[in-house]
Amino acid sequence: MKEQTRFVALGDSFTEGVGDIDLRLPNNCRGWADRVAEELARHDDRTQYANLAIRGRRLQRIIDEQIEPALAMSPTLVSFYAGGNDLLMARLNMAQLMRDYEHAVSRLKASGATLLLFTGYNVPLSPLLEPLKVRTAIYNRSIRRLAAKYQTLLVDYWCFEKFQDAGMWAPDRLHMASPGHSYMAKKVLEVLRAPHSLQPPALAVPRQGSLAKNIVDDVAWLKRDVGPWFSRRLRGVSSGDHLGARWPELMPVVLPERLGTAKAREVQLSSRFS
Repeated sequence: MKEQTRFVALGDSFTEGVGDIDLRLPNNCRGWADRVAEELARHDDRTQYANLAIRGRRLQRIIDEQIEPALAMSPTLVSFYAGGNDLLMARLNMAQLMRDYEHAVSRLKASGATLLLFTGYNVPLSPLLEPLKVRTAIYNRSIRRLAAKYQTLLVDYWCFEKFQDAGMWAPDRLHMASPGHSYMAKKVLEVLRAPHSLQPPALAVPRQGSLAKNIVDDVAWLKRDVGPWFSRRLRGVSSGDHLGARWPELMPVVLPERLGTAKAREVQLSSRFS
C-alpha cells in the first residue's frame, strides 16, 4: 500500500495564502498549499496537512520557528519558500542569506521527506522597484543550484509566463490573487506528478490604461499598500506578528465543499489558540 502523505508547508505569505481570500478559513485565506492538499486528499483520503507559514516572516525566523516543528511531524512532503521578505530589505547580505537558506535545505532534506523548493518571480510592482529584479535573479540562480545539489523538486515560478497577467495578482501587487494561487497549485501538482482536476484560470485581457490613469493607480497603491509596509518596517513590526500558523498540526484535509461557515469559524479559533 502506498505510504500516507503527510504534507507540511513552510514559509511566509506566499505559502500562507495571502491574496486568496476565504473568510471561512484561518487567517481569512486559502492559498495554493491548501489547494494542493485538497487535491492530494481527493485521491487519498488518508492525506494529512499542516501549514506553518506566516506572512511577513524573514528567512531566519522561518528557520527558527518552523523547521523543528515541521520535522517533529515526520513529514513525507515539505514545501519550503523563504527569503522573499529578505529581498525587500534596504540592506541585505545576499551571500549570508543563501548560506542560511542552504543550511535549512540540508536539514529538511536529511529528514527523508520529498522537498519542494521555489524560485521567486519578478512581481510587477512598479518601475521604482526595478532594482529588485537583480536580487531576484541572483536568488533564483542559487535556488536552482541548491535544488540540483540536494536533488529536490523545483517549482520554477520565474518561468511561469501566465503570471504576466495582471489578473493573477491581488491589488497590493505583491501577492497572488485567487487565480494565481489556483494556477500555482496546478503547477505544484504537476511537479509532484500528482493527479488533479485543476484547470488554468480564465483571465480577461486588461485594457491598456492611459499614462494619467497609471500614475493615479501608482499613487493609490503607494498610499494604500507601500506606505503601511514602510511604516511597519520602520517600527520593526510585521503584518504577521499577531497571527499564528493557519494549520499548526497535521490533520485531515478540510475540503471547502464540506466546510460550512460555523464549522470554519470553529476550526479557525481552535487553530489560532492551539
